[in-house]
Amino acid sequence: MRADIETVSSQLVYQNKWLRVREDIVRRRDDSQGIYGVVERRDFVIVAPLQDGRLTLVEQYRYPVRARLWELPMGMWPDDSAVAAEVLAEAELREETGYRAREMTRVGTVLMGPGFCDQTGHLFLATGLIPGRAEREATEQDMRARDFTLAEVMAMVADGTLCDGMTLAALGLLRLKGLI
Repeated sequence: MRADIETVSSQLVYQNKWLRVREDIVRRRDDSQGIYGVVERRDFVIVAPLQDGRLTLVEQYRYPVRARLWELPMGMWPDDSAVAAEVLAEAELREETGYRAREMTRVGTVLMGPGFCDQTGHLFLATGLIPGRAEREATEQDMRARDFTLAEVMAMVADGTLCDGMTLAALGLLRLKGLI
């Protein structure tokens, strides 16, 4: 059977160390052609640090939307090396919050924006948290971490204070699986 969409040609339009943008000419099943702009990014992790009924969120300035946002700790592989998702989750948790987790449980995956981007997020629940010193990168110096009750987090979702899409997806998955 013929693929739903076939790539006729592909051209790299832009790249930096975090992403690549390509433009593909495609052919659909009915033989019509079109263009897809595709953002290629390495996979990332989302970590939900939970202890004593409280979730730890981080807040930082997000330049593209010109706002400070609360979100779960998350981050990408630092380069093209093959690092296990669990290892990256532990590193991001330590880097952004200072916590180390006695248990890191894989919860599921989320797709960043499958209509334009190939990036997959791997969600982990971090429990048995051991406090420590955050090891933030230079770009995260404005970040702050804070623990919230689950009721406070849900109120932030309801009133729009917490509006990061990946955090909302992660909270929904955690709730549906009965983990929060």
